[in-house]
Amino acid sequence: MKDHIVKIFRESCRVKEAFINDNLGRLADAIEAITTALKAGSKILIFGNGGSAADAQHIAAEFVNRFIIERPPLPAIALTTDTSVLTSIGNDYDFSEIFAKQVRALGQPGDIAWGLSTSGQSPNVLKALELAKKMGLITLAFTGKDGGPIAQAADFALNVSAASTARIQETHITAGHVICELVDIKLFQKPDLK
Repeated sequence: MKDHIVKIFRESCRVKEAFINDNLGRLADAIEAITTALKAGSKILIFGNGGSAADAQHIAAEFVNRFIIERPPLPAIALTTDTSVLTSIGNDYDFSEIFAKQVRALGQPGDIAWGLSTSGQSPNVLKALELAKKMGLITLAFTGKDGGPIAQAADFALNVSAASTARIQETHITAGHVICELVDIKLFQKPDLK
């Protein structure tokens, strides 16, 4: 059993290292875009399904409450939390519309639309990102496997090239934490951080 535990941790570390080797520049660019949007008074809309829905809520909470430093709250909304909105759209229209309709209602040009999909294939995430782009929002995608059509639809696509959903999710939340920490530093401590 201990060998298996060590194997899982080593695999998680390997996937994260490969991710940062592949995505460092794009991650830095995404941090700049989010920082610029928040400075301009824009907000972040975050969404995904299943574990990615939980990650969207987690990341939104880090922005709204605080991450590491004491600072004013930052505007971020997880589009995964209002069960009445989600179920009414799913029932009256289609599950593929649950995020797009919320983006249409809440999104403004310059906002960030941040979709998470470990497969890169989620139709509701794809529709929301495509609509967001048409509306003038900046689009960010966290994907896995080969990135799928969602990676192609985003202004900033950060893909975890791994097959394991668990390893992809672990990397997504680490990258989300990196974004939260660097945005905090750039906005409230060292705005000239390169």
